[in-house]
Amino acid sequence: MRCVLLLRRRSGPPLLLLALLLALCVYLMVGDEPVRSDVCYKVPSLQMLTRRFVCTLEALQRHAQLQLSSQRTPHRCRAVVLTGRHPTSDTEVQLYQRVLQQMDYEVHLSRYAETSSFLRSTQGIGGWSLLLCLSTSEQSCLRRISFSHLQRHQTVNLLPGLIEAFSNVGGGLCHFYTHFQLTESSLPMNPHACGSTNQKVQIPRDSFPDSQAPPPALVAMVNVYVLVTSVTPLTSFLHDISVVMTIQHPRGRPVKLRDFLLQHLDPAASHQALRQVKQVISKVLQAAAASTNKKQRTISRCVLCFQLLTFTLFFSGSVTPVVVQVDTQLNVSALSNDAFDQQITKDLILEDMLHFLLPPLSYLSSHTHLSSEREGSQYGGCTGTLGVCLSEDEFLLLLHFQLLMKTSSAFQPLYPSVSSSSSLPRGLSDLLTQIEGFYKLKTNRSCRTDEPPSQQPALSSSQDEGLCVDPHLRQIYTDPALILNPPFHPLVKEYRAEVTFDTMTVRIRPEPVSSACRIHLDEHRGPRMANYPVGLGNSKISILVMDSSNPEPVIMSIYTVHVYRESRPSLPMFGYHVMCSFVQDCGLLVQPGRPCGLQPHSGSQSQRNACSSGHVSGRWVVPCLSCSDNRTCDWREVSWQPDGCYHPIVDHPLLQDCMKDRKLLFIGDSTNRGMMYFLMERVNSTLEDWGKAHDTLVYRNLNRGRTLVSYSYYPQFWLEKKQRPTFRQALQQLLNRSQPLVNSNQTVLVVGGVQWLNTNHLRTVSEVLDSESLSNILVVVKSLGMGFHLPVDGIRSLSLTEIQDLYRENDDIITTAKHHGYEVIDTFSITMGRYKEFLQGRCACHFHEVEKFWFTKPSSDRTSTANTTRTERTVHTLGSQSILPDTEQEAGSQPTTYRVRGPVNQVYSEILLSRLCPITRN
Repeated sequence: MRCVLLLRRRSGPPLLLLALLLALCVYLMVGDEPVRSDVCYKVPSLQMLTRRFVCTLEALQRHAQLQLSSQRTPHRCRAVVLTGRHPTSDTEVQLYQRVLQQMDYEVHLSRYAETSSFLRSTQGIGGWSLLLCLSTSEQSCLRRISFSHLQRHQTVNLLPGLIEAFSNVGGGLCHFYTHFQLTESSLPMNPHACGSTNQKVQIPRDSFPDSQAPPPALVAMVNVYVLVTSVTPLTSFLHDISVVMTIQHPRGRPVKLRDFLLQHLDPAASHQALRQVKQVISKVLQAAAASTNKKQRTISRCVLCFQLLTFTLFFSGSVTPVVVQVDTQLNVSALSNDAFDQQITKDLILEDMLHFLLPPLSYLSSHTHLSSEREGSQYGGCTGTLGVCLSEDEFLLLLHFQLLMKTSSAFQPLYPSVSSSSSLPRGLSDLLTQIEGFYKLKTNRSCRTDEPPSQQPALSSSQDEGLCVDPHLRQIYTDPALILNPPFHPLVKEYRAEVTFDTMTVRIRPEPVSSACRIHLDEHRGPRMANYPVGLGNSKISILVMDSSNPEPVIMSIYTVHVYRESRPSLPMFGYHVMCSFVQDCGLLVQPGRPCGLQPHSGSQSQRNACSSGHVSGRWVVPCLSCSDNRTCDWREVSWQPDGCYHPIVDHPLLQDCMKDRKLLFIGDSTNRGMMYFLMERVNSTLEDWGKAHDTLVYRNLNRGRTLVSYSYYPQFWLEKKQRPTFRQALQQLLNRSQPLVNSNQTVLVVGGVQWLNTNHLRTVSEVLDSESLSNILVVVKSLGMGFHLPVDGIRSLSLTEIQDLYRENDDIITTAKHHGYEVIDTFSITMGRYKEFLQGRCACHFHEVEKFWFTKPSSDRTSTANTTRTERTVHTLGSQSILPDTEQEAGSQPTTYRVRGPVNQVYSEILLSRLCPITRN
């Protein structure tokens, strides 16, 4: 036999292709050597010849790779990602960017092919190597890209012939069925399986298996994902993840196909079912590919293009499925997205695809781009009895397939299959089959003699199981999608993001790189996924990546996301405006019978008297250009206006004088504590001591030592119910810690919280004060407040009906308080209209926030006790500070002060001061 290599080109081909073609000729020549009758020798087997050929390819590839790595300026590939309508914050876009950059691609983003500068320029050397068209830019790619004129090193994630074959010609009928005039029984497929993409296929109700049907009676709808890397000849791979819907679990769930079949069938039947899946898909792909072959142009084409398809298979009680739908895109719509399953599964498959395809593509691009502009090149193959002749395109396909077969991946060979051929190769398809068979049987064997067959990685999969050896995140999934700054990368641990005023919650699910790592939000026992309330200003979400393989979980790494929520959009008033008012927001109708949103306001502020109580009904008033659009209002000037009166602001000197020799006792939750800290700042002008106390605090040096303020947290919800102090016990302890007390309005008790207070607590107050001979002290009741209205994980969330019930309970509390002669601050009515303006806290009930105020004083002032506060702290014996997630210790000796911010808290706190220090004006 003679090996003839025909070259017709202006200059020689790349050295690698020459060498590999020579190896192919040697392989075919040896395989076709005739047997002489006068010489007795052993003819090499087909398996031996295949091994010799593949090992020669691998050796030459290693040699070429060494040569490439020694170059001073290695060739860097350019990738263009067309995002279409996908925003840059989309996790799919971020995935493409990150993986491509990790593989040293120069990445360029554009929306459509028509707007991409790289695609408008020449497509030859110096242009792009890889074009990835996302689903919303696919039509743009098909219109703009001339697939028949692409260079050999250029790759697109679309196969136009395959898209046409599976296109819908009407009623879901697949185009390739009309091309061959196939009947319904010709293929294991519904001819009308090419409907609109992302259409969710349901299990037919009449397909429920008969209770008398013999096993296996598998009824399921299964989405499988097929990567086609060539149409002519056909090469394809099947991903091991599938999306399964059964009668018992109609909601799709991601699971490995092999595992799913083993769960429902015995081992032999599951193996047969998996084989049938591959055969059914292969038959359909072959028919579709055959329809494109007759239209295949003879001029250059996209040799290395690929396409990811979704096949929906229906098992109706048999191990042989039927194809009921084919999508030419990745379709995960069968999954629920409540827990981000759609995004996670989609990104996982796409990332596997990129890691599977890109290394071989980068390798081939590095070795073919040097000759990509040479025209008229053609390799004649080896002549002889086999007559195999490979063009350069065909040889590139063969080399690409061999590189893919070497790559460890979740994509497994689908077609060709070694079972389809056992004779000597007579064409490219036969060669591909033999290569597939070699790597399928190869297992742990290696072509390299310097590698022992039993060599194993340092950590096998069984050893790695349960160990968090790679404590990084794969992605942070959020709803709404946050634009992280910097863009997400597994090695970056801190991010910032901004959301609009109307965004009150963010659902977040971080996904680890390794399934052995456990994710907890904010604390060791925090949830894996959660709905976070986002208060105005800054919020922080901590993501803990933990190793739970030991009895005591270990934090391996911490990611932090800082979220800033914008204030309500405001338009400053410089001239004409109208006054508008509102009682409640239309987004939460607490009082269904009353108007919501902005209404024209006609109230007059002239000749009004000071209010006689703190619970006078009122409304919020704000200047606007128009009451029909709240975006035209100057929200910096919004104010609370009681009906027919006003609450006077107590001047600072008068306030200090009013508070002289008084003791103020506060009992309640953090909303009550916010009023206390506001009062302390107003009296002292500054707040130099602060903490998120969940115990008893006593401040003795307020107002130059002339005012005492004490506080007791109630209820202690973090304790077991049997261990919690009762309200009576908590009140009694507060009174004891604040002694001596006088039975007059010089002693003030402020009681209340967000939603725990009821009329029984007020009766308890009266009974305890009577028993302590303190019935004449001034009692101020802080009524209920808005909160717990958002769907937040881990805490109760109130329905609209329950919130409306709270309004009625609030009225009962006000009525009971008046009966006992107590003052009332109606915080429910004040917070009702501005419930969206909550600050930090999971309950969405905090309308105050204490922040550091970097104020430098002269040293003599800092040592003075004139305007400072000092704290005595008593921890309840039944509670523990250390277990509270939001407890902070007292401030140290740093020369910093604090201030209380929050306009809503300021309004009802100023009303409190006006009731403590009433002002009579003529």
